[in-house]
Amino acid sequence: MTKTIAIFLFTFFISFNFYSQNSYVFVGSYNSDKNKEGIYVFQLDTLTGDLKKITSVKNILNPSYLTVSPNGKYIFACTETKTPNAGSVSSFEFKPQNKTLTFINSQKSGGENPVYLSVHKSGKWLINANYTQGSVSVYPITAGGKINPIVQNFSYSEGSINKERQERSHVHSAVFSPDYDFVFLPDLGADKIRSYRFDAAKKQPLSENQYPFTSATLGSGPRHFTFHPNGKFAYCVEELTGTISVYKYVTGKLDSIQRINAHTDAFKDDFNSGDIHISPDGRFLYASNRGEENNIAIFSIESNGTLKTVGYQATFGKTPRIFTIDSTGKFLIVANQTSGNVIVFKRNSVTGLLKKSGTEIKVENASCVQIKQYL
Repeated sequence: MTKTIAIFLFTFFISFNFYSQNSYVFVGSYNSDKNKEGIYVFQLDTLTGDLKKITSVKNILNPSYLTVSPNGKYIFACTETKTPNAGSVSSFEFKPQNKTLTFINSQKSGGENPVYLSVHKSGKWLINANYTQGSVSVYPITAGGKINPIVQNFSYSEGSINKERQERSHVHSAVFSPDYDFVFLPDLGADKIRSYRFDAAKKQPLSENQYPFTSATLGSGPRHFTFHPNGKFAYCVEELTGTISVYKYVTGKLDSIQRINAHTDAFKDDFNSGDIHISPDGRFLYASNRGEENNIAIFSIESNGTLKTVGYQATFGKTPRIFTIDSTGKFLIVANQTSGNVIVFKRNSVTGLLKKSGTEIKVENASCVQIKQYL
């Protein structure tokens, strides 16, 4: 072996090992008690898929949904969720070099039961969806990760045909368009995907969109929403009918092109679909099914944006509320809420199929999982 080759292999080994130890997994939960751990941080070994706990946070109630700032310095959480007449959003600073997660501040959520957060690509704006009262709130974020008070809040009241679940608006997520010029709000209660223009340069960034909403199938219950990496297509998982609607997307406008079952043929009712994500290469889409199914539905994405069913993967737990895919597309990690466990899967980039990998982590009432790689 020549000296040059030896140096190359050594450098490659060091770089690969560095990467394998600098991916972190953040898990939120319904802890129900401020004296219990609420947010957990794990180190992901990207060689084995193992998770190693490095820290956790107490003194917060029900941090049910988390999102990470673009630069990775801050973790934002929906807090006081499922708490009567309450709700807040909270900020934490994460220092990977010290392996610490430190509380910064909280603000009122502007509606009961906050369930979803998105951060603008600039890191200067935070958007929160409130489920129970059906509203959306917008907050400025300081350079130090502090959440400032709400500058805009819009609430909605109309419901739809399912009188038990759709008695009024229930906004279940808030998602930026690929260019960050629009925000989309799937409303489970009203069977609509609402939308606004977003101008990050304004003090009140949300304004009316030419297309203020897209109607979903009545009784379907739009829940979570994602865009294809090419920016041409969008996908919405519908909780109440266990389906996925596919849309062609152009400048703030959604046009329906397909609707396909996320559930297996064995299930005819009592659907409970949850989360939805696309692999970084844009070739496969994944959706979680809760209820009695407890699986991840796997679809291939055709060149025209439509979906074809590939298969289903059991999540080895109950109620896969949220899952996520790492930036390399190598791993998919699921938070099973009812069974209180977090499962790591390795993803086959050719077939899209999943295989359980690494250790199983117990987290009581695990409700959300996010991954961030740090350089």
